[in-house]
Amino acid sequence: MTKTTKREPLDKKTNSKTKADKPWELTKQHKIVLGSLLILFSVALLVAFTSFYIHGQEDQSAVSELTDRTETVQNWLGKFGAFLADIIVYKGFGLASFLFVRLFFLTGLFMILGMPTKKLKGIWFWDLFALIIISVLLGFFATSLPELGGTVGYELNLFLQDYIGKTGTLLILIFGLIIYVIFKIKLSPEKIQSFFENTKKEIKSDLGTAAAPKGDGAYNLEEFAVTEEKEREDIVIKPKPSQFEVDKEALKPTISNSSEIKLTPSPKPTAAEVAAADNSSTLDDTFVVETAPEEEIIEENLASRLVSDFGLFDPTLDLSNYKYPTIDLLKEYSTGGITINQEELEENKNRIVDTLRNYKIEIAQIKATVGPSVTLYEIVPEAGIRISKIKNLEDDIALSLSALGIRIIAPIPGKGTIGIEVPNKNPTMVSMKSVIGSAKFQEAEMELPIALGKTISNETFVVDLAKMPHLLMAGATGQGKSVGLNAVLTSLLYKKHPAEVKFVLVDPKKVELTLFNKIERHYLAKLPDSEDAILTDNAKVVNTLNSLCVEMDNRYSLLKDAMVRNIKEYNEKFKARKLNPDNGHRFLPYIILVVDEFADLIMTAGKEVEVPIARLAQLARAIGIHLIIATQRPSVNVITGLIKANFPARIAFRVTSKIDSRTILDTAGADQLIGRGDMLYTNGNDIVRVQCAFIDTPEVEKITDFIGSQKAYATAYLLPEFVGEDSGINLDVDISERDTLFREAAEIIVNAQQGSASLLQRKLKLGYNRAGRLIDQLEAAGIVGPFEGSKARGVNILDMSSLDQFFNNEQNN
Repeated sequence: MTKTTKREPLDKKTNSKTKADKPWELTKQHKIVLGSLLILFSVALLVAFTSFYIHGQEDQSAVSELTDRTETVQNWLGKFGAFLADIIVYKGFGLASFLFVRLFFLTGLFMILGMPTKKLKGIWFWDLFALIIISVLLGFFATSLPELGGTVGYELNLFLQDYIGKTGTLLILIFGLIIYVIFKIKLSPEKIQSFFENTKKEIKSDLGTAAAPKGDGAYNLEEFAVTEEKEREDIVIKPKPSQFEVDKEALKPTISNSSEIKLTPSPKPTAAEVAAADNSSTLDDTFVVETAPEEEIIEENLASRLVSDFGLFDPTLDLSNYKYPTIDLLKEYSTGGITINQEELEENKNRIVDTLRNYKIEIAQIKATVGPSVTLYEIVPEAGIRISKIKNLEDDIALSLSALGIRIIAPIPGKGTIGIEVPNKNPTMVSMKSVIGSAKFQEAEMELPIALGKTISNETFVVDLAKMPHLLMAGATGQGKSVGLNAVLTSLLYKKHPAEVKFVLVDPKKVELTLFNKIERHYLAKLPDSEDAILTDNAKVVNTLNSLCVEMDNRYSLLKDAMVRNIKEYNEKFKARKLNPDNGHRFLPYIILVVDEFADLIMTAGKEVEVPIARLAQLARAIGIHLIIATQRPSVNVITGLIKANFPARIAFRVTSKIDSRTILDTAGADQLIGRGDMLYTNGNDIVRVQCAFIDTPEVEKITDFIGSQKAYATAYLLPEFVGEDSGINLDVDISERDTLFREAAEIIVNAQQGSASLLQRKLKLGYNRAGRLIDQLEAAGIVGPFEGSKARGVNILDMSSLDQFFNNEQNN
């Protein structure tokens, strides 16, 4: 017998082997497993890519150390995620790499659902096309951010620009977008025209022939039986037998080109739509729809009406004719700016180089910057030189230069150099006129600008007291503290109106700030019973500090009622007439407490002074109370940790020891200053050397005379009176001597269930003294409880009915 060979079954369409005979064909279970893996991988890519744009810069150095287990990364997918993001996003396609997440997710979904891969191939092709276009497009427009376009987009962009320029590259990118829109999104002029004209949609078949219309002229593929005679050529469309007469004219196709037909069936019209279409001809003539016009909305309230009628509230209106001091009141001390002595610079440079060379320290570069009193020599040492070695030669360099106060900055913050500050043999005086007249001060957009002097680079140094928010000044006797205080006060007098700022001046030495008595009714603040606005008695200082704490609490209550966070927002709201003065609101000026010798207060009053100072320093910045404290004894028992913690801005004049310098600045350097206004300023960051501007007593006198000769307020700004727990005030127990507003005050207290003088001030529009007396009378009557420090008094009567019963009982008795 001859051996018969069994033929393998073939697929009818492709003449290939069936799936059962393909050992490499994936089974359904394999596809589900592989598809699930691809979906999970797409989620992992999404996590890694998203984390890259948050922590990518932190993980940059760790990408190359994947084998080091001790190296940590911030990527949410760990080192593997950081590596994937670096390869695909940073070194790949940038932000467009997120398309890989979509591709892997759809591929896995197609495999799990067993969908045909023909459509998937198209998705991969067009997404990869879009990937390249987006990457190059981001590389073109975001050259400063390489993470957006990736290395591929950046390099392709440069490659194209080298040959066809920026314009040609942009045209290529636009052409790529046009291809994507036409072939992928399939946007055509006809679609755009039909969208804007709102034309009737037509059903088109992708088989290439038009179907016969129904009686109403619409095409419906459900009424045709399509029989495929050949694979691609002959198509016979047989209409189902119609049950009604068909107009032959309606059978004529309305599509001129059969190639435009698309297989997009239109939904069948509902019965309601058919009925509406039949009755449209009759309803169009009789049915009229009228729409009532909407009423015009006018957004207006009392505040906006007041602003439109009277304008914004002007706090300077009471002194509308006030004139600021003129700059010619100040004296010009300098003689045409800084004088540069070339011989001195060259000599100092050679001595610095020789001294360092003696210790085998070579210099690659040296540069000099001449200031008013100090010259900064910036040096760049040769490679391999340790900075600490140069820092330790501070005294040796000072010896070689025969100079007083050599200061070495190693390194200079923000620069790759080492600074050596050398005093000039002939320093130039910085006048107050030169800093007040500078554009930097005149154009300063600050709340409380202060011109302190000039830096080493001869630039005017201007700071904002409102941002500090408090200032601590210290230095040995005769080094420029009092002049510095005068410079601070003068700066504010030249920039702020009397309605905007008030000073509380404390001068235990009794001679430094007496000149400012002349501007008492313009700029100074004091207690109601004080004769002198400038405090020289330490016992009155304690009451004033406690009074400022009361003022702070009252201001915070006003801010709370106004629902704002700081004094700037409050005053803006008050100027816009959104706060009612009848409710106790008023324009709040800045209050600046200046203490010329803090050590004397600490010696005489101790904790009584330190506690309110610390409380003001902690809380008062938001409501516009700022502190400037100066002392000539910067020891730890004067400048305590509680004080230092709340005074980030500090000025150090020359001190005698490194210990004092560390007490003020937390670092050495103030002991190397040269005196005569030479100072170091810090606000918690870098330390800046400044030559303080000099203002003499006659200049201050001219300024105060100029201001004092003008129209002033009736009195100085009155602070609230402070009544301590041990004040010894006899409570009023006689009903006949009660205040006329006693019952009204009692009702307010009972309704609010809070006993405080500030509440009565706002509700009854009273001064603090009368409100305090009312509180004392309410305490004597038993309506409110005793004084409890900073806490509000307790209320003993809980409701209005109990209060009425209380007054009825008093009348019956």
